[in-house]
Amino acid sequence: MKKIICTSLALLMLTGCAANVAKNDLNRETIYQVSLLQGLTDGDFEGSVTIGELKKHGDTGIGTFNGLNGELVLVDGTVYQAAGDGSVNVLPDTETIPFSNVTFFDKDLAENIENVDSFEKLTNILNAKVKELGENDFYMVRIDGTFDEINVRSEYGQKEPYKTITEALATDQTFFDYKDINGTMVGLYCPKYMSELNSAGWHFHFVSDDKSKGGHVLGVKVKKAEIGYDKTEEFYMHLPSSSHFRGIDFAKDRSADVKKAETNE
Repeated sequence: MKKIICTSLALLMLTGCAANVAKNDLNRETIYQVSLLQGLTDGDFEGSVTIGELKKHGDTGIGTFNGLNGELVLVDGTVYQAAGDGSVNVLPDTETIPFSNVTFFDKDLAENIENVDSFEKLTNILNAKVKELGENDFYMVRIDGTFDEINVRSEYGQKEPYKTITEALATDQTFFDYKDINGTMVGLYCPKYMSELNSAGWHFHFVSDDKSKGGHVLGVKVKKAEIGYDKTEEFYMHLPSSSHFRGIDFAKDRSADVKKAETNE
C-alpha cells in the first residue's frame, strides 16, 4: 500500500497527491481529511463533501457542518450534530461538510483510566502512549466511560458572506457544562508536521450515550473510562473547489486563529 503523507500545503499543491490518489487506494488505516483547518479559520465554511460521502471514508471522527453549523461527532458510523442550542441531531446524508477528519476505527490497543481530574492530565496519558508508539503517526482515540465533568462548546450556523472563525466564535459560540455523564470522546492526534494543514496535537469532540448532549471538548474530568487507540499511518486530503478556498493566502500565519478555534484562548 502506497503511503500518502503530505507534510506541507506547498508539497500538497505541487504533487497533487490528494487529487491523484484513486479512491480504491484508500484503506481502513487512513485518516481522511476534508479541507484544511487553516481554511476554516479564514471563513471557508462552505461544505464540499456530503455526509453520505464522508461515511464512505470512516465510521469515527470529528468536524463541522456547512456554515459552521455546530460540531460534528462521528461514532459507530452515525454522524451527530452538536448544535449551538445544545441539542444533538442526526442530519440527512445530503448535508455538506467543510472540514472533518474521519477513519475506520480499528482498536489497536486499549487502557483503562480512573479519576483523571483535568484535561491536562488526560492529554499527558495520551501523549505518553503516543510517544511510546511513535509521535509521527496519526491516532484516532475513543474514550468511552463516565465523566465527573465535561465542558464543551458549539456554535450557531453562519450566513454568507462568512466571517472568519475568530469573529464567528466571538458572537455565536455557546458553552455547556455537564456533570456525572456517560458518553464518548472522539479524539484525533496529528503529528507536528501537520501544523500547516491542521492542528498538531489533540482535538476532541464528545457525545453522550443518550445522544442528547455533545460538542467540542474544552475541559474534562474522567471518573472511569476505557481509551481505545487506533494508530493510523496514512493520510488523504480532499480539497474544496470553491472560489473562497482558491483565494485563501495560506502563507499567512494562522496559528493564533487555530489556537483560538481549538482552545478558546
